[in-house]
Amino acid sequence: MSALQTHALVKRYGGLLVTDQVSLDIVPGELHALIGPNGAGKTTLINQLSGELASDGGTVRFGDLDVTALPVHERARRGLLRSFQITSIFEDFTVLENATLSALGAREHAWRFWRPMLHDANARRAADEALSSAGLAQRADVPAGELAYGERRQLELSMALAAQPRFLLLDEPMAGMSAQESAAVIELLQRLKGCYTILLVEHDMDAVFALADRISVLVHGRVMFTGTPAEIRDHPEVRAVYLGDDAL
Repeated sequence: MSALQTHALVKRYGGLLVTDQVSLDIVPGELHALIGPNGAGKTTLINQLSGELASDGGTVRFGDLDVTALPVHERARRGLLRSFQITSIFEDFTVLENATLSALGAREHAWRFWRPMLHDANARRAADEALSSAGLAQRADVPAGELAYGERRQLELSMALAAQPRFLLLDEPMAGMSAQESAAVIELLQRLKGCYTILLVEHDMDAVFALADRISVLVHGRVMFTGTPAEIRDHPEVRAVYLGDDAL
């Protein structure tokens, strides 16, 4: 069974066709990368998969469940989580509180009014494990607003992990990072491979080729080709359209 499967997914804005009959089949435990030039429709497709955008045609299946009509929070509660390209954290909360809040938000009936959120043992345990996985355990008591940019991106990923996902949609997790910060995130994602099924949208080709099991190339809203990193490197049309003759 596929972890995530789309069939003929379409999104239009008036007369503009942004995603055009997109079909993907991502297997459990795979790190699948999505690449393409600017304007190819990558972010729109991620929005469709997460439920941020309703599709104008096609289907999205998550495991054995058709989630095409489900809103964001229902997909999240079933384990389909997105990490945003622009960080969305509570700057006045500590790192641990941010992760714990994310863990609580992913569980139905988890809220208990008038009870400190850190007293929820299950949420606290999920948050601690997520921060440890992301390398932020030593920063748990630091207000999120004091984190460096790279650490904020790590916190964002920690918040997704704290929600105990089955599938992670990662939208440019290395955007705006220094080479050192990007290397740390690549190392983190290598540790997460196999533990989660991941769809990665990323412009950093070094990261994509270091991490991906398979890569899909999106051009003008359509999937041009899906293959292994070696197949992508050697594909003449992909090189001409996206990688360039001298790339990689």
